[in-house]
Amino acid sequence: MRIPLFLLAFAPFLLAQQPKLLDIMAEELNRNFDILKAKADPKPYYIAYSVVEQETESVSATFGTVTSKGYRRKGRSLDVTVRVGDRKLDNYHTISGQFAQFTAGIPIPIEDSPAAIKLRLWQETDRCYRLAAQRLINIKTNKEVKVADKEASDDFSTEEPAVLSQVPPLFPFDGEEWTKRVRKLSLVFGKYPRIHSSGVTVSFNHEAKYFVNTEGARIAHGRPFSRVSVSAAGKARDGMDLSTFDSFTSADPRRLPKDGDIRKSVQRAADDLIGLLDAPVVESFVGPAILSGRAAGVFFHEIFGHRVEGHRLKDESDGQTFAKSVGQPVLPDFLSVTFDPTLQRLRDEDLNGWFTFDDEGVRGRKVKVVDNGILKTFLMSRTPIPGNPASNGHGRREAGAEVVARQSNLLVEATRTVSEKKLKELLVEEVKRQNKPYGFYFQEITGGFTNTSRRGIQAFKVIPLVVYRVYPDGKEELVRGADIVGTPLASFAKIIAAADKLDVFNGYCGAESGSVPVSAVAPAILVREIEIQKKESSRDLPPLLSPPMTPQSGGGL
Repeated sequence: MRIPLFLLAFAPFLLAQQPKLLDIMAEELNRNFDILKAKADPKPYYIAYSVVEQETESVSATFGTVTSKGYRRKGRSLDVTVRVGDRKLDNYHTISGQFAQFTAGIPIPIEDSPAAIKLRLWQETDRCYRLAAQRLINIKTNKEVKVADKEASDDFSTEEPAVLSQVPPLFPFDGEEWTKRVRKLSLVFGKYPRIHSSGVTVSFNHEAKYFVNTEGARIAHGRPFSRVSVSAAGKARDGMDLSTFDSFTSADPRRLPKDGDIRKSVQRAADDLIGLLDAPVVESFVGPAILSGRAAGVFFHEIFGHRVEGHRLKDESDGQTFAKSVGQPVLPDFLSVTFDPTLQRLRDEDLNGWFTFDDEGVRGRKVKVVDNGILKTFLMSRTPIPGNPASNGHGRREAGAEVVARQSNLLVEATRTVSEKKLKELLVEEVKRQNKPYGFYFQEITGGFTNTSRRGIQAFKVIPLVVYRVYPDGKEELVRGADIVGTPLASFAKIIAAADKLDVFNGYCGAESGSVPVSAVAPAILVREIEIQKKESSRDLPPLLSPPMTPQSGGGL
């Protein structure tokens, strides 16, 4: 195996730190597998152990005061996979939209004590085997399995086992220095009495993953992760709750921004929130809009990314939007979409959705899902679907959940682009062409959610934070209360232009297998028609009392 050059610098560390934990896991795995194969009925054909080790530290402050401070904490969580039957039909077979849940993500000792760790491995293996055996019996006796079997894919793929030990070193994190910094930075919010809550938080996380299975895989890998988060919240005079948010991410805490850049972010969050508190409320609207690069990234993550996660095609209750679309156009012909967990940085920004191996021990791979508008494939775990018998390294989970196919780093690329200035000019032209009173510019978005089940409407909602109305004369007006809603296929068809600059949105995605780190990289896009839904407003008015330490003696209204 060729060793990448960047690993040579860590060679002494890697050779000196061959994880003892892997030895303990492998020994108990082989012992339990041999016993179950000899004595159990039904027999297991596959067992895997996964341990996630987290070391974390964080500091939060608001209005110049530290609110929480977590010194270096360390914990380990164990997940056990037991498969009985065979690869064509096993205990993970999906029936009527019900995915199997066996593992529980139990804590195990943080010290490499063979006796203590093997005891937990043995107990969890026994528990998971019993559940697996019972579910396989239920599957085989359930008449619904005949319906599910009309798609002739197996339940588990065959993959080449990997062997690698590559746990990254711990980067230095100066908790005391960051305590001083976030305390000082959070003071900026104190100048704004209408900001009811705010915070500056820095967090450091070092994650190591250990994986062994009965196919011979033996993997130790991981990633460090640091994040500075800035947030502010308040309540408008009509009771609407509003917030702003920004963040910076880096693998190495030493590469996080300097105080000057963070202070600008804090100031921007405060100014945006104060502007939103007095901004007019939007009404329902259908018309042209621009989504900034970050907003477009979230847009694609929600309405496209979740619909190309392969396990959904195994679920008869899922809408399966693109089940019959491989080789067909699903996006405008100037757009391509790639998922690339191997990409750690884009220009000078770290990406949150990278990993070396997925949570089934398969190396993460770059997957071009859409090429010039044409759907090529799906994101795959080791759960095969028709036409896709193997994994492409996107089986992911949070500790305590079962693996399914999930997104990584989503990259939207355009072959036909214009400058961002020209994109706004095109928006104004489109507003005039449609004879609309205005269009919209979505600058910041916090997240969203989507429904892929066929039991409900195939719809999505994306939640903006900072939105502007753009009038035919080019004037921009900050507004509030807008949510983007719609149906995916109709929305894709209405993308008419893209900017020439890529922006990054780093975050976490929650779905069937828990919360996993993701990134979305996209250019700003112009959409011919987007639907705006008025946001729900609280019935509670702002506080009657003025905040403490302000000169007002009257009410806060």
